[in-house]
Amino acid sequence: MAKFIKINENDNVAVALEVLPANTTVHVGDVEVTTTAEIPAGHKFALADIAEGTPVVKYGFRIGNATAAVKKGDWIHTHNLKTGLGDLLDYSYEPELVEEKVTEDVTFMGYNRENDKVGVRNEIWIIPTVGCVNNVASKIAELSQGLVRENIEAVCAFPHPYGCSQMGDDQEHTRQILANLIQHPNAGGVLVLGLGCENSNIDVLKGYLGEINPDRVKFLVAQESDDEIAEGVKIVAGLAEYAASFKREPISVSKLVVGMKCGGSDGFSGITANPTVGRFSDILISKKGTTILTEVPEMFGAETILMNRCANEELFHKTVDLINDFKNYFKSHNQTIYENPSPGNKKGGISTLEDKSLGCTQKSGTAIVKGVLAYGETVKTPGLNLLSAPGNDLVAATALAASGAHIVLFTTGRGTPFACPVPTMKISSNSNLAGKKNNWIDFNAGVVAEGESLEVTGQRLFDEVVAVASGKEVKSELAGFHDMAIFKQGVTL
Repeated sequence: MAKFIKINENDNVAVALEVLPANTTVHVGDVEVTTTAEIPAGHKFALADIAEGTPVVKYGFRIGNATAAVKKGDWIHTHNLKTGLGDLLDYSYEPELVEEKVTEDVTFMGYNRENDKVGVRNEIWIIPTVGCVNNVASKIAELSQGLVRENIEAVCAFPHPYGCSQMGDDQEHTRQILANLIQHPNAGGVLVLGLGCENSNIDVLKGYLGEINPDRVKFLVAQESDDEIAEGVKIVAGLAEYAASFKREPISVSKLVVGMKCGGSDGFSGITANPTVGRFSDILISKKGTTILTEVPEMFGAETILMNRCANEELFHKTVDLINDFKNYFKSHNQTIYENPSPGNKKGGISTLEDKSLGCTQKSGTAIVKGVLAYGETVKTPGLNLLSAPGNDLVAATALAASGAHIVLFTTGRGTPFACPVPTMKISSNSNLAGKKNNWIDFNAGVVAEGESLEVTGQRLFDEVVAVASGKEVKSELAGFHDMAIFKQGVTL
């Protein structure tokens, strides 16, 4: 295994792939560098002297400016590097579009639904309209576990704290997210559980659902039932009987929608896991499939790369709005736009938001941006889509599911056990994490740092996603984890 990597030929830093003790001499191309201090794994060291106030370059782009004079071999991190980003920026469309390739179709074993949608799971979902009935929903799910069998793959509830005492966009977002999940094709049957007096009651929510199949979607108002738990269990049994009629059959991966996000990133994430997901995305899109990239605050500093990959000027302007709307959201709450990365990110070697964002956007591969989605909007255009959602892991992953993702790919350098409403595949950026948290990690991209090519690792990830789409359970599913969260921005009454 190499001891370091220089990511781009224009970089003035390299990244240590293992701990480099002080006074370690390495050769980076024609440059001999001796470390002046210990360089932790995933962290950066200077390949040349860098004057105070001048750019530090990684991924071929500025990741910030030196806050003090840096000598060749010095450790570069938060103590001598700060963001170079400002507030709102002016952007211009300078398209850099790659030629789109079409490759041979591949099939997965999925579920064809009656509305021409496809699912990768055949589950029964219990969705509360309001947090007041969360425990009822969970109890119904608990009492219905005996219904799980070969083609009824799970019975799960999705508690959340909203659905009432909300105003404006928050209320609309809650209704739209719930409606999208109710219509999600991974659910073979859905019980919508209401209280009866909430703002987003069932009668209101029905207006957001469009056409529904009454055999697939059932409604129960707890205040109108003598025994809502018993009645709910009975309804779920009927839904399972309906859902049992669906069987897995071959379906083109062109029908597959995969969400992409990261959490607990480290200095390896932008070198191993995120580029691997980028390779996966390019492969799936070459087969006419769809990927969705989100976490808008983690695009700041790398947004022009995505803007210039927009298929047309209209999408470019939508991407500009995507970025600036989120910046204005921070400003409206008197918050610093660039108060990022997290403590865990910093421990792993990420020093600035630009550093984080340039690594995060590697997940988008090289594909042309074909769609830009508002929060709660469902995907309509095949190819690479950008989705408005925050960086919060559970909120962003839920947003991906609500936008139509069948599976979410989650890259991480530190690990997490969480899951969103759809299979949530954890991809480790380093092999140490994959070995330590085998009960969390589904795929180890750390092998890229050990010499495996991105092409090989990306193809292996594609094959694994096809296997998951065909029914292979990810670690969080084996643990029985199913969660959701909704973005809150405003007032609670």
